[in-house]
Amino acid sequence: IVFPLQKLERFLVAGTDTTRFHLFEPGLAALQRAEAFFRSDQGHAIDYVSSAVRMDHAPPPALPEVCFIGRSNVGKSSLIRALFSLAPEVEVRVSKTPGHTKKMNFFKVGKYFTLVDMPGYGYRAPQDFVEMVEAYLQERRNLKRTFLLVDGVVGLQKTDHTAVEMLEEFGLPYVMVLTKIDRASRGLLLKNVLGIQEFVKENTQGCFPQLFLVSSVEFSGVHLLRGFVAHVTGNLPAVEAS
Repeated sequence: IVFPLQKLERFLVAGTDTTRFHLFEPGLAALQRAEAFFRSDQGHAIDYVSSAVRMDHAPPPALPEVCFIGRSNVGKSSLIRALFSLAPEVEVRVSKTPGHTKKMNFFKVGKYFTLVDMPGYGYRAPQDFVEMVEAYLQERRNLKRTFLLVDGVVGLQKTDHTAVEMLEEFGLPYVMVLTKIDRASRGLLLKNVLGIQEFVKENTQGCFPQLFLVSSVEFSGVHLLRGFVAHVTGNLPAVEAS
């Protein structure tokens, strides 16, 4: 549940290099500390702030920020709802219709960081998707990490390669997250993990080498992803995260 890559590691051929499986591997105490940021209480509110279609509508860049992007129907809003499951009063709309998210949706996590749900690209993307997202990525100075979601069943698609090229061109740090791992067989998941890791190694400069595997249904990997969000926003020191 906490470390899905460790579960997969047992099925690799002996001698396979698994260094990239363990780059971010915090202890349970650090993960519990990170979880506290995602649990609302009287002195720590987690709120939907606003939505925007243009940068001049975005809230002020006062806090460290992370954004989540991915193809329509990759499970982006479902994952964000899972991340905020400890604060059930936060409304993250999840639709059965791909491409439901048409705006940039900003969520403020206390006084610590902001999380942004971006419109999906590809099928049913908003007409002004490129203009909206490129402006955000290039202009948002408080953006600490972009989380690029990839469907764990189908792996990297042509539109995902385009997103990677955009992030690389802008020189932004990002990380890949494999969603829907509960729907993929073990063999298929291993194939996709190893293939994407090789792609990242050979073709990227700004991508964090470790993949994050998640299931919004079974909550696999959600705890670890919360920890990484806390870490990259400066709220979980590196000494606790390694």
